[in-house]
Amino acid sequence: MPSGVLTVSNPSDVALIRTQGICGLTWKRRPLASFQHWIDALAPTALPRARMIVRPETVRKMVATACNSAETPGGPERERLIDDVAALADIFASVTGASWLRLRLEVVTGNACRRFHIDRVTARLVCTYRGTGTQYGFSDSSEPGRNPQFIHTVPTSAPFVMRGTLWPAQPDPGLVHRSPPIEGTGETRLMLALDPVHDPWEEA
Repeated sequence: MPSGVLTVSNPSDVALIRTQGICGLTWKRRPLASFQHWIDALAPTALPRARMIVRPETVRKMVATACNSAETPGGPERERLIDDVAALADIFASVTGASWLRLRLEVVTGNACRRFHIDRVTARLVCTYRGTGTQYGFSDSSEPGRNPQFIHTVPTSAPFVMRGTLWPAQPDPGLVHRSPPIEGTGETRLMLALDPVHDPWEEA
């Protein structure tokens, strides 16, 4: 395990992101085979898309609406997706103390964000439900812009929580991340991102 990044197996351990010196955390879990087969087989147009600022308790309704708009096929797998996004929103809001969340469900087919970087947020949760997970590594501040020597890939379906520049780890190990480069591969990713929002009117 890279220094500064934890791997946990229980949702309650996501709160360890608040621990001094921790800059990132992976909740290692395996998706149900039936769910993964279902979501991997969906046409890209049937994958839900959303970008909104919401209260955690309304996430379930909003994701269901996004599924309706995309005509995501009904059934237990769709309900599992909706339930999981809502559960992750509840966990992340509790850990960060946020009353609102910026939620993005993005369907990615290219190099969405190919450069390694740190987000200007307090923290972010990302979870890739389909396709290759987020990649991360550690940068050398003396050589800004250079890719990390070792690149790690978060497993599909594993939530990854990382601190941003507004909540730096002390000491700062230089955790950076990017979307995996998939341009030209034919791969389609479905990625969830959650950011804490404390003043939605200022964000708007």
